[in-house]
Amino acid sequence: MDERNSEVGMDDHQAYHTSDETSSSKKLDTGREQNKEGDTPYKETSGVESVDHPHPKGRTGQTDRLAVKRTVDSRFVCTECDYRAATRTNLIIHIRKHTGEKPYKCDQCDYSAAQKGNLDQHMTKHTGEKKYKCDECDYSAAQKGHLDRHMAKHTGEKPFMCGECGYRTANMSSLTRHMRTHTGVKPYKCDQCDYSTARKSHLNRHIAKHTGEKPLMCGECGYRTADRSVLTVHMKTHICEKPYKCDQCNYSTAQKGNLDRHIAKHTGEKPFMCGECGYRTADRSALKSHMGKHTGVKPYKCDHCDYSTAQKSHLDRHLAKHTGEKPFMCGECGYRTADRSYLTVHMRTHTGVKPYKCDQCEYSAERKIYLDRHMAKHTGEKPFMCGECGYRTADKRALTVHMRKHTGAKTCKCDRCDYSAARKNDLDLHMAKHTGEKPFMCGECGYRTARKSDLSRHTRTHTGEKPYKCDQCDYSVTDKRCLKKHMVTHAP
Repeated sequence: MDERNSEVGMDDHQAYHTSDETSSSKKLDTGREQNKEGDTPYKETSGVESVDHPHPKGRTGQTDRLAVKRTVDSRFVCTECDYRAATRTNLIIHIRKHTGEKPYKCDQCDYSAAQKGNLDQHMTKHTGEKKYKCDECDYSAAQKGHLDRHMAKHTGEKPFMCGECGYRTANMSSLTRHMRTHTGVKPYKCDQCDYSTARKSHLNRHIAKHTGEKPLMCGECGYRTADRSVLTVHMKTHICEKPYKCDQCNYSTAQKGNLDRHIAKHTGEKPFMCGECGYRTADRSALKSHMGKHTGVKPYKCDHCDYSTAQKSHLDRHLAKHTGEKPFMCGECGYRTADRSYLTVHMRTHTGVKPYKCDQCEYSAERKIYLDRHMAKHTGEKPFMCGECGYRTADKRALTVHMRKHTGAKTCKCDRCDYSAARKNDLDLHMAKHTGEKPFMCGECGYRTARKSDLSRHTRTHTGEKPYKCDQCDYSVTDKRCLKKHMVTHAP
């Protein structure tokens, strides 16, 4: 074999073609993993320097400045990091991670990509093409990876397992993300501040805080967001779609995370535990919020004022005070709110649904915090105590409100007059005088009120329910205040 043929045999990718990128890019990760794990021995022959090849067509000056080393086993080495590739094309694609070069541009929007395959996937968003179809149901997807994940729902297979904790998944990328919870690796870093994260989608959401961009808009109500998944969830509020269904009861929801939390009620599993106090929960995000109580860390900061909080959802609610946005609306009465959870709770005033039930009596409530307060009546526990006067309560919020009697603080202020109050409920009632709003309506007779408690009392006139019972006689009543007056008759 002559010298020329021998050289071709060592490296059959010396000429650079744009069309080569899609096929050769599939080898990129394989080359990286083999070298990282040491599966393929790597030796660089002493004295062998990089071979000068003609500059490939389409290479930029920025890319050319990064040296490319040629080795005896047809590998190319990145001089910026330890990455090694089997072909020059793969190395060129890798180098774009360092340079930020994205030569493949969408002709219908501002999207650009470092690889042609990524642009092809993006274009399906414009064309609507979903060529990967499930042969067991009507599901179709634009990407094969999405179909593979979907098929696991039919087969139930979860071949990828974490060696640390036994977590299993149908998706290799999900396992990769999961492993970062053990290693603490956060490879996605913001170039404008110190923020780093384990997931690229989280970085994209964070970047939007710097740019202020919210390119994704709901066509129904004009709601805007920087996150496609948030918009997807929002759209389900219009079509009332709840695709995630519990196989043990009639519960269904628009979000998979909500279903996972619900399932834990059936299984009783609480795999996430606080190392400080032993608190356990079925929800990872709930554990993160809990840990903030120990650390005092409040990473979510308002860029309009000094407010900071340990939970992102709390910051989102707070920001609505500055923007005035209330994207979530009740289709029954027009009630609007900045928080999806508030709308969910509000809808129960129309449906009468009370999902939180006491296992010791017939009490049920539309909100979990109401059930928690009720349970204290059975247990008698009052863990929250005032250090000033010894007042004890089963409700942390009640203690917070009580403390304002000592401090005189009135943190809830009206933005239309000088009124201020120690309790948000009092401020809400006051605001109704300015707006005239009466968002709470009785479904039986059309009665409207600005106070939810008034509606609850009114509803009992229809149902005949008398939840307040005297523990010394058979007296019962619809209004707690009436029970207090009755109890005076028993006093010595």
